[in-house]
Amino acid sequence: FNALTAGGAAAENYPFCTVEPNVGTVAVPDERLDELFARSGSAARVPAYLHIVDIAGLVEGASQGAGLGNRFLAQIREVDAIAHVVRCFDDADVPHVLGNRIDPVRDRDIVNVELALADLETVERRLERVVKKARSGDHAAQAEEAVLVRLRDSLDKGQSVRALRLTESERTLTEDLHLLTAKPVVYVANVDEAALPTGRNVHTDRLAAALAAEGDTAVIVPISTRIEAELKELPAEERAELARGLSLEVSGLERFLRAAYQLLGLITFFTVNEKETHAWTIRGGTPAASAAGVIHSDFERGFIRAETLSFEDFRAAGSLRAAKDRGLVRSEGRDYIVRDGDIILFRFNV
Repeated sequence: FNALTAGGAAAENYPFCTVEPNVGTVAVPDERLDELFARSGSAARVPAYLHIVDIAGLVEGASQGAGLGNRFLAQIREVDAIAHVVRCFDDADVPHVLGNRIDPVRDRDIVNVELALADLETVERRLERVVKKARSGDHAAQAEEAVLVRLRDSLDKGQSVRALRLTESERTLTEDLHLLTAKPVVYVANVDEAALPTGRNVHTDRLAAALAAEGDTAVIVPISTRIEAELKELPAEERAELARGLSLEVSGLERFLRAAYQLLGLITFFTVNEKETHAWTIRGGTPAASAAGVIHSDFERGFIRAETLSFEDFRAAGSLRAAKDRGLVRSEGRDYIVRDGDIILFRFNV
């Protein structure tokens, strides 16, 4: 959490150091935003932000109250994705709650089972209510009951909802449950400095092999969280020097954010005016009118057109004015699908 946000959360060397959830935001690095701002003459640069919620670690039996229990899971019910930090380094001075044997596959499985048990409790509570309606002949309740039974049976075996490959209509029926094991996952392999040049060691290899054997397509992002946290606290010049010394061409933060964006199917578009150069995050496949609504509901309600320029055309032209003079700015309608890197001026009338 500190490596991502520089949030100053407690990270002392003992189990269950975290009690209350830590919440923070991190600016998404984007060289395109930097270049656009430098050439635009805007007064301010506004990056996209990722919101991070850090909860206490789970141990085996958390659903029955072991450790700190799983009472913090409610804090992440509505997140878009889960970053599962898995220990992949050896250090006798940093205790593990299960002893000194480091086993990322075991640790991953323990957390996944606890998440499944928490979801099982949620599903069973909903099922109790739905069954009564279904027995009275309610067709919508009968359809929901069938899906809930599938979920219950899978979760009862410790399997994730993701593994069920639900149809779009089935996901719609259960999306308000905010099931934890239905969320996409990125595994953050917390490695030591020795593993940084390749991002691999015996522990990350074991984790990758276990995922492959299960057909799990989740991404593994190797990060030395200790090094990243130290980098976060340094001035820019010292940070760059240390990164070069460690052969870190791209920071762990950037690799994590790229994986998160890819996992969630996110893209970035930009708006530019005298006041600010702003990066906005939307899901891929979003039409122009809906993208306008991310900025303000009035933009979507009174949408007229989107004057659009690709970042590549902007870079080739050298400036927004030059791009417009060359006829590179396109006029797009409300159904235009926004592309990653688009620079857009929305025209609207309310």
